[in-house]
Amino acid sequence: MSAAPRSRAERRHDTEHRLTHDIDAWVASAATDGTPYLVPLSFHWDGATLLAATPADSPTGRNLAATGTTRLALGHTRDVTMIEGDVEVLDIDALPRERGDLFATHTGFDPRELTTPYRWFRIHPRRIQAWREVNEIPDRDLMRDGRWRD
Repeated sequence: MSAAPRSRAERRHDTEHRLTHDIDAWVASAATDGTPYLVPLSFHWDGATLLAATPADSPTGRNLAATGTTRLALGHTRDVTMIEGDVEVLDIDALPRERGDLFATHTGFDPRELTTPYRWFRIHPRRIQAWREVNEIPDRDLMRDGRWRD
C-alpha cells in the first residue's frame, strides 16, 4: 500500500529542494525532423531558471538551439519531477562571471575552461509536475504557463 498523497505545498517544497540540491537532470530534445535525443546534463537552479551547458555542436546543443524547447526529468520513477521549458541559448561568454561561477561551484564542472566550444542553455520552466505514486498523479501539476499553482 502506498503512502497518502502529499499536498501540493509539500510537493512544491520537495521539488524546490530537488531543484536546489540536485546536480544532474535527464534532458530530452528532438531534432527538427523529430528524432529524439536524451542525455544527462548538470544544471544549476537560480530560483527561476535552470542553467545547463553542452557543446554547441552536440546533438543536444543543436536540438535545443533549433527548437527552443526541452523536457527534463529529475529523480527516479517513484519520485519524479518533470519540467517542460523554453530554452534561451547563450554564448559561453554571455553570462556574468558570477552566474557562471555559481554553476561551476554547484556542478563541479566549468565549461568556460574547455577548448571545445560550449554554449549555455537557460531553461525557463513552463510546466512542472511532481509525483511519487499513482495517488499523486491527478494533482501533479505544480506549475502551469510558467506560474506556480496555489
